[in-house]
Amino acid sequence: MSKTEGGYWKRLVRSLTSDVAELDADDLSDRSQAGGAQRASDCQCGQEAVVLGRVRSVELCPKTSAPTLEAELYDGTEGVTLVWLGRRRIVGIEPGRILKARGRIAVRDGRKVLYNPYYELQNTA
Repeated sequence: MSKTEGGYWKRLVRSLTSDVAELDADDLSDRSQAGGAQRASDCQCGQEAVVLGRVRSVELCPKTSAPTLEAELYDGTEGVTLVWLGRRRIVGIEPGRILKARGRIAVRDGRKVLYNPYYELQNTA
């Protein structure tokens, strides 16, 4: 058996025995690194970061003074909350969408946050 066949069988057995969420997380992590982004789990508070992942949820959080749009971005390692202040909706920011976001990492309630990040919508393929 050649080394290539051993790799094939290993991947086949893993795909048949692993949880779908685990396989999806691995695919997202690989896509993130291939896209030149950092792993969210490696980002530190105060650091300028580029993260790439799938939007898990989007919600409008009406604050007392201004509306806030929040989206959870998951890259296969950890989630990052993207927060746009003063926005009620952004076209293209919806659950299931892949996007790349850039900004300075902050921590709010123990979770990593990017406030008003620059973002690029990615192709889903």
